Order: sequence, then C-alpha cells, then structure tokens
Amino acid sequence: MSTPNSQKNLHVTWDEMHRYSKALAWRLLDVKPWKGIVAVTRGGMVPACIVARELDIKKVETLCVSSYDHQQQRKAQILKKPELENEGEGWIIIDDLVDSGNTFKLSREIFPKAHYACVYAKPDGAATTDTYMTGVSQDTWIHFPWDLEMQYSQPLASGRTPAPGG
Repeated sequence: MSTPNSQKNLHVTWDEMHRYSKALAWRLLDVKPWKGIVAVTRGGMVPACIVARELDIKKVETLCVSSYDHQQQRKAQILKKPELENEGEGWIIIDDLVDSGNTFKLSREIFPKAHYACVYAKPDGAATTDTYMTGVSQDTWIHFPWDLEMQYSQPLASGRTPAPGG
C-alpha cells in the first residue's frame, strides 16, 4: 500500500494521461466487440472517456467505489453499481490505477466476465487487471492531474545531507 510519503512520486500531466489512455484503447481495440465501458469513479472517469471515444463506444456507465482518501487506502466499498447483464460480459471496467487490486477484486465478484483495464498498475494489483498500459513500482505514489495545482517544487537534492567531503 502506498502513501504520499512513499519513496517515489510520479506526477502525471493531462497530456500523459491522454496519451496513455489512448494507447490503452489501442490494446483493447481488437480484443473483442465491446458492449460498453464502466468507469470506476472517480479516477477511471478520464481514461474511460478517452477509451470510449477511441473505440467509438457510446454506452458508458459508472461503478462508484470508495477506497482512497488523499492520503491512504482503506477497505473498498461499492456505493453504486450499474445493472449489467451476463455478469458484465462484453464490458470493459476501467480505472486509472490498480494498486493493491482490492477495487478490481471487489468488482470481479459482481462482474466476473467483464474485462478489467487500467492505465497504471502496481505489482501487488497487476494480476487483478486483464489489460494495463504501464507498470510502476509499489512504492510510487501517483499524483494525477485532477488532484494537483501549480506550485513550487523542491529540487530532489535539497532534502539530502551532503556527502562527506562534498
């Protein structure tokens, strides 16, 4: 489980999110004909919108899951789910990130035949997704563009103690 105090921070720009979401759509293009997309709120809404556009999918639903606050992960709980037939077969469930895999594990209990996709995957959760775009280490905290504001950033070296003789 990662927190903002993790060793690594990855700041994702809007352009990067768009580029990786479009690349995710390329991976999903020839998998099968899709009935629709389910965006895991809130992080999955942006990539789901981009993938829906690229795959020309008109049906977009939401699966409302609460598992994070801005500082830590907690037990996932479903707040709202779409009504999908055939246990989600033919549907893509999309999130921005799979971290521990808890959200997708919980979702698979409801929609076991859906295809699970995300933009970023960490090692602990990668096995819970069927398709992802890029992997990151478990100790990386990803800062998504919808969670950020422009502000000063300390240089990486500013927090280090100088080496002896340096």
